[in-house]
Amino acid sequence: MIFKLFLSFIQVGLFSVGGGYAAIPLIQNQIVSIHHLMTLEEFTDLITIAEMTPGPISINSATFVGTRLAGVPGAIICTLGCVLPAFCICLALAYFYYKYRQLGGVQKVLAALRPAVVALIASAGLSILLLGLFGGGAPALANLHVIELGLFAVALFALRRWHLSAIQIIFGTGVVGTLLYAFI
Repeated sequence: MIFKLFLSFIQVGLFSVGGGYAAIPLIQNQIVSIHHLMTLEEFTDLITIAEMTPGPISINSATFVGTRLAGVPGAIICTLGCVLPAFCICLALAYFYYKYRQLGGVQKVLAALRPAVVALIASAGLSILLLGLFGGGAPALANLHVIELGLFAVALFALRRWHLSAIQIIFGTGVVGTLLYAFI
């Protein structure tokens, strides 16, 4: 299983163009969909923890998934698998970028990658939103979690209206959600 995890996270590291949030759907695909090593609910819980802890989300996710599946060796292997491709690619790209950055084609390639990055981040966000609102079931009114929908709406409104920090939103919705579930 360790080798399977390493290969999975090598792929995540190779193809997660656009940063940590772009890696989430790739990790989900490898761990939940292809290899069935976790359920979507377990994966979402790990991603939630990875988002709240300091550091890059993709590295935190790889570490938490590795720890959950194979303990400390799994954490090391998954993290190394996630980081190694990016490290090698960054070294090569830095060399070529500094050598050829004045060329117009380089700027066009970077501009062309932006929509793909936005699509990957939107896909991850939509998956997590649907899981939070419908609990992994089919998106139907009967499966709708009203408390989660209310917390989402209030958090979105607070972010847009008062420009609160992510920490304030996470803490606030955590406290309110805990109180609501404790008394309902």
